Amino acid sequence: MKVPMTHGGPDEQGVPMHDFSTNANAAGPCPGALAALREADAAHYPDPRSTALRLAIARFHDVEPGRVVIAASASEFIARITAAMAYEGARRVWVPRHAYGDYTRAASAWGLEVVTEPASPDGTQLMWLCEPSSPLGQPQPALGSLIDSRAADRVAVLDLSYELLRLSGRFPLNGSQLARVWQLWTPGKALGLPGVRAAYAIAPIGAQPLVDRLEELAASWPLGAHGVALLQHWIGDDAQRWLAESLVTLREWKASQVALCEGMGWRVQPSSTNFFCAHPGLDDLRFLHVALRNAGIKLRDAADFDLPGWVRMAVLPPASQRELARIWLRPSRSR
Repeated sequence: MKVPMTHGGPDEQGVPMHDFSTNANAAGPCPGALAALREADAAHYPDPRSTALRLAIARFHDVEPGRVVIAASASEFIARITAAMAYEGARRVWVPRHAYGDYTRAASAWGLEVVTEPASPDGTQLMWLCEPSSPLGQPQPALGSLIDSRAADRVAVLDLSYELLRLSGRFPLNGSQLARVWQLWTPGKALGLPGVRAAYAIAPIGAQPLVDRLEELAASWPLGAHGVALLQHWIGDDAQRWLAESLVTLREWKASQVALCEGMGWRVQPSSTNFFCAHPGLDDLRFLHVALRNAGIKLRDAADFDLPGWVRMAVLPPASQRELARIWLRPSRSR
């Protein structure tokens, strides 16, 4: 079964002026990360083994360097570990009901059966977890129990793409639980630079055979010079300080954006992140995806997340919020 590729962000009309469709940090881009990208040595190949980068990431997370797997992006890692599991004989993959489409897309490419919530993950060889979740930006239900109860031979990948942009609540896992799953980190969104594709995974303890298989399946250079520069800057104090400060700004913007949407009559789902889902109360979303887009505003239709009628909205600055309200409330619009 062919699964369509759906993403937010630029489209055939170019970069939206007010892009609510992606969940990158709208307080960015991080100035220090931009400087690091400008100074990146693109005249030479980077180290294909990312030796220094692996060591630095391992120190940052306090793990052994052999547990660090460099990836071209989160999506590339999703595709690669799915391929590795299919090679090892996996037949079934479990994903949350509302989840990033690349989990299912990668499984379908290898002919693997996909099981979704509320079905049990029993009998699946690969399990996808996400904390906080997308598109809802909420804690994944019973995450700790899922990890504690999974079979010893099941591979569980915890997508932490949005943990870096958590605005409320706490990370729900303890160290023992975290050490039993693959951790997938992609800091480009958090730094406001999603166009630089770079990610890494931390393997669970005792997963060396799968680490080796993933290295065999990797391209010679998973990262270019700019991806290396982004990850090197990410694990430094400057980026961590900037991110912490940006979260304060995002919390203020989110409060005003939620109030704005509710004031327009939209139903808003609670979330703990810099994005949330909202229901505009329309029979269809053609106005949102045609009229709004033509006015320079783009929202992310959540239908492919199994949430028809809902949109996922990134938190944007007040000027973009005001423009959304102006276009939505203008008398001439047709619903």
